[in-house]
Amino acid sequence: MLFKNKIVLVTGGTGSFGNFITKRLFDMGVNEIRIFSRDEKKQYDMRIHYKNDSRLKFFIGDIRNYSRLEEVMTGVDIVYQAAALKQVPACELAPFEAIQTNVLGVQNIITAALKHQVEKVITVSTDKAVKPVNVMGMTKALQERLIINANHSPQNKGTKFCVVRYGNVLQSRGSVVPFFRKQLAEKQQLTITDEGMTRFLLTLGDAIDLVIFATENSVGGETFVKKAPTTKIKTIAQVLSKEVGVALNYHVIGKYPGEKLHEILITEEELQRTQNMGDFYKVNPYWMPEKYTDITEEYGSGTNVIEDPKIIETLIARSDNEMIGVSIEKGEFSKI
Repeated sequence: MLFKNKIVLVTGGTGSFGNFITKRLFDMGVNEIRIFSRDEKKQYDMRIHYKNDSRLKFFIGDIRNYSRLEEVMTGVDIVYQAAALKQVPACELAPFEAIQTNVLGVQNIITAALKHQVEKVITVSTDKAVKPVNVMGMTKALQERLIINANHSPQNKGTKFCVVRYGNVLQSRGSVVPFFRKQLAEKQQLTITDEGMTRFLLTLGDAIDLVIFATENSVGGETFVKKAPTTKIKTIAQVLSKEVGVALNYHVIGKYPGEKLHEILITEEELQRTQNMGDFYKVNPYWMPEKYTDITEEYGSGTNVIEDPKIIETLIARSDNEMIGVSIEKGEFSKI
């Protein structure tokens, strides 16, 4: 009953995450969902897709603009913070732009949430925030620290702040599956940055499961992680080539600036604070004294790598099925 009759704000709400969580929240009985984003075209497409549902409200704005954000936060019960500059190469080229959105923008969210005494704020982070080597990861790491420490703000009258952290989402915009499929459709040779590169893989449904779990279980300060399979990017290329009936054909282009060979979701420093919660891990905040031995080694994509293409094929098929009726990439406005 946590979501019944609640008002929910989703920042960056016209992205893949926003579209997917909107459908889930409607199923859970929310009273109103406020979509806050900069893109009028995507807002229009989303409005048409949801048939002008009266529970769905759209607000043009940027989390960099505190006054607009504070206005939209009025009366909100739960905030999902998904607004971000998240493309690694773009953030490398424009680091201060990444700082303004991923760090200063998130501080605006914290300030507005505290002012309006929001019940819970759940921030979407990434494996790239763990031991970061690129600008995007560094700004996301700072974002995590801001969110966690907001629980101790003298202005906090009961707002619970927490983080969810996950790896690659299979059907998110700009991710490897749609990228490879586009290359294959255009009969291009696939491009792989490194043959040994591995990544965690989640479907959008998995990501939303994690966010809902965090919302239901957070008491403030935790980082929640969804257990996820890992595989080589080369294996994904193999599966998608088979999908269209062609032999695997690729060339290695080298890693992008700031790109890791393997990603990490839980570091060795966090191990003693980590609880195994079935399909999830909960990393407790640094101020909790309890120690755990539920996980004894760093949780990274370079271990327990799945190389059986049939398993990855099944995962991609599940991801495709989840997207039916949700994806609105080519909406009405884009036809004008």
